[in-house]
Amino acid sequence: MTDFQDVDAQLEDWNALRGTGSFSGLLVGNGASRAVWDDFGYDSLFENARTVEEKPMSQSELSVFDAMQTRSFEQVLSALKITSRVNKALAVSSAAPRNRYYAIKEALINTVHAVHIPWRLVVPSTLATINRELGNYRTVFTTNYDLLNYWAIQHQPDAITDLFQGAEPRFDLSVTATDKTRLLYLHGGLHLVRNQDGTARKLMSTEGTLLGSFAINNTIKTLDDVPLFVNEGPAQDKLKTIRSSDYLSFCYDQLLGHGDGLCIFGHALGEQDSHIIHALRQAKPKRVAVSIYPRNKAFIQHQKRHYAKVFEGTGVELRFFDSKTHALGSPKLTVPVEV
Repeated sequence: MTDFQDVDAQLEDWNALRGTGSFSGLLVGNGASRAVWDDFGYDSLFENARTVEEKPMSQSELSVFDAMQTRSFEQVLSALKITSRVNKALAVSSAAPRNRYYAIKEALINTVHAVHIPWRLVVPSTLATINRELGNYRTVFTTNYDLLNYWAIQHQPDAITDLFQGAEPRFDLSVTATDKTRLLYLHGGLHLVRNQDGTARKLMSTEGTLLGSFAINNTIKTLDDVPLFVNEGPAQDKLKTIRSSDYLSFCYDQLLGHGDGLCIFGHALGEQDSHIIHALRQAKPKRVAVSIYPRNKAFIQHQKRHYAKVFEGTGVELRFFDSKTHALGSPKLTVPVEV
């Protein structure tokens, strides 16, 4: 690894860089969402759910997370759903796990509403820009679970598929071949739910009403709709959730096998992403172009060293470009956060 002072602060222009070779894959991280809505820059959905103004999680709910030694909403909600069903089968009161399920789910909903860009502020031209850029790749991988990409596909669905099909769109492992751009949610999404049999289903909604699709009501069906997304926690915890879902496993395996050129946009590839780093190091893409926000010289140098270390020893050709020259990082996409 070169010394800090030996790393330059030069960044390429993406439009010129993409013309030098093929980049069939795109890996999108939180930076792409923050380019549109800065409130997506929260550190922890779990911590937000503890302090959200409307109905935060109580100590009773937090104790379930502590008992399971996780901060994953998906894992906790799934466990409470199973416990409730088992208790019912054994003629044991299922009120406690069911009530905790509703309370945690409601805190999650309120937290998402607090940080997510409202549909009424989404500009159609922004969705068109995102849609158009995603369509430039054979496969788009994203660890974001917000609704921006979902809305972008709805805006113009002809060129991109998320592989969910049917009247009640489900993922079928035997039907994944397509000529369209594939959008794969590595960490699931707010619009995806886990069925009782472990398979994945996509919630269908028009425009912005999807943000309300997790509405709380005391029905058995509510217990069926466990949101399928990996929110945070250690990489091993994330892998546990990924490997418990046929859809998430498929997406992760596709990343493991991506040996073609890859553009990485807005992804920190930090310690919490070690499972993603492992997949990239196993895949060894022919060439990798990484976006860096041009904050200042020292920041650019630090970022370059970080990504160089991530791919050290893989033989990958590594290039760096100014994130603002990429369509997903255009300052024109930014929506001012309401105060």
